[in-house]
Amino acid sequence: MEKNMSFFLPAVPLITGFLLDCIIGDPYNMPHPVRLIGKLISMLEKLIRDRQKNLYIGGAVMTVIVMTLSSMCPILLLLLCYRINMLLGIAAESILCFYMLAARCLYNETMKVYHAIENDDTESARKAVSMIVGRDTKKLDRKGIIRAAVETSAENTSDGITAPIFYMAFGGAAMGFLYKSVNTLDSMTGYKNDKYIKLGKASARLDDILNFIPSRLTALLMIISCFFTGNDAKNAFRIWKRDRRNHASPNSAQTESAAAGALHVRLAGDAVYFGRLYKKPYIGDDDRSIENEDIRRVNRLMYVSSVMMLILASALRILIFGVLI
Repeated sequence: MEKNMSFFLPAVPLITGFLLDCIIGDPYNMPHPVRLIGKLISMLEKLIRDRQKNLYIGGAVMTVIVMTLSSMCPILLLLLCYRINMLLGIAAESILCFYMLAARCLYNETMKVYHAIENDDTESARKAVSMIVGRDTKKLDRKGIIRAAVETSAENTSDGITAPIFYMAFGGAAMGFLYKSVNTLDSMTGYKNDKYIKLGKASARLDDILNFIPSRLTALLMIISCFFTGNDAKNAFRIWKRDRRNHASPNSAQTESAAAGALHVRLAGDAVYFGRLYKKPYIGDDDRSIENEDIRRVNRLMYVSSVMMLILASALRILIFGVLI
């Protein structure tokens, strides 16, 4: 019995972390490792801008420092905990895995938009969506607000949930922190404007590389999820094949195109960032007008595809440990 139980131990922190995230979500009033990573990035950015004229080099140095510190801290902590006691180590790693996932947070934030629209409060919906998207939201109408929420849920299914799970399958919480550090760097400095085009280039390129496999795998899982959520898997696959490259990022349109096809709606298109209009291609067909219920539908796709990735990652983690041990 003990041998059978130990067989599943490598997957316990990952599964527990996912369940904690689904139940609790991000603890807004408590210290969060990702916020600490963000503060580290802000501090390093200021130092680099003050002391380094070549921002390309400075950005690369900042990326290496943030990655190293973000992964070494959990490694040292887990080594200590596992050395003291196996159960303590599992508990500590479960909490660290929990911190790396954002399914409940993504659901909560997009549902704030949903409920505001349901209450016919467009201004509150616009404010809620402004908290989760990078574009300017002041001129978005109701459909534009809903579309932004749907796009955010679809895109961040990979960035915020399945990609961390994917990397934690190979290296546990420490690998999750490594991925999250790069993802946070990209979200803070990966803009193609005068301020960040040089400083954020290294982290943006590395983020593209790290998300290459997870984004595509997540898109396929999202297509399969249609069979469990009542969406159109055939159309999801068709639109994914056609529109998965309709984005400046090599990864962002992967899940957006799968979701657009699943829901039979059109996403993306022109958007305003920092007061400047950016011409962007559409993703999906305008088979029907987007509606508020699509926020619920895309969140169901998010959860089902995340569970599928969790199952795959847990099996892979058990296999890796079985081979190594």
